[in-house]
Amino acid sequence: MPEIKICGLTTPGTLDAALAAGADWVGFVRFARSPRHVALEEARRLSAQAKGRAGRVVLLVDADDEAVAAAVEAIGPDLIQLHGRETPGRVAAIRAATGRPVMKALGIAGRDDLAAIAAYAGHADRLLLDAKAPPGAVLPGGNGVSFEWDILAGAALPADTMLSGGLAPGNVAEAIARTGLTAVDVSSGVESAPGVKDPDRIAAFVAAARGTTPR
Repeated sequence: MPEIKICGLTTPGTLDAALAAGADWVGFVRFARSPRHVALEEARRLSAQAKGRAGRVVLLVDADDEAVAAAVEAIGPDLIQLHGRETPGRVAAIRAATGRPVMKALGIAGRDDLAAIAAYAGHADRLLLDAKAPPGAVLPGGNGVSFEWDILAGAALPADTMLSGGLAPGNVAEAIARTGLTAVDVSSGVESAPGVKDPDRIAAFVAAARGTTPR
């Protein structure tokens, strides 16, 4: 059964919708330019709501040590997701400083981008393959675009690699079938507007990924 992460949750109601649908992971974004950004105190409350019901992820983008420490203190994440230009050394440093597992997002557009996998695999606990942000994009992820999944054919991917980028209820089953990956991440694909999660789309996504009926 595939692992499912619903990222960019910002309200108690939509978080409850993700938990009720059966999400394995719920993500809280700490990146001011994102429409999914949540203040630390709100993130603290949301994390407490999810504790014991799903894994909690904080998404950071090129955060300095102070920002990392503040996010970890407030959220108590089970996993730190680094979605910027963090080097393998920076990934290792954050992992060591926080004592938390780290997932590094890698932007993928073509097969050449897969070369970064080997560089990060020894430093991150997990990797997330996301569509590379389009030229001029403000956000490093959550842009609702996908990459050509077939470029992953034959690639040596670490266990638990997660797939992201343009996933939605209508294509997630195909993505899982074509890539063979067993973990998926969605944000904009379950929204009615940027940053506004739709409970029905969340339920439909989880059901489609697992081949079940929405809860």
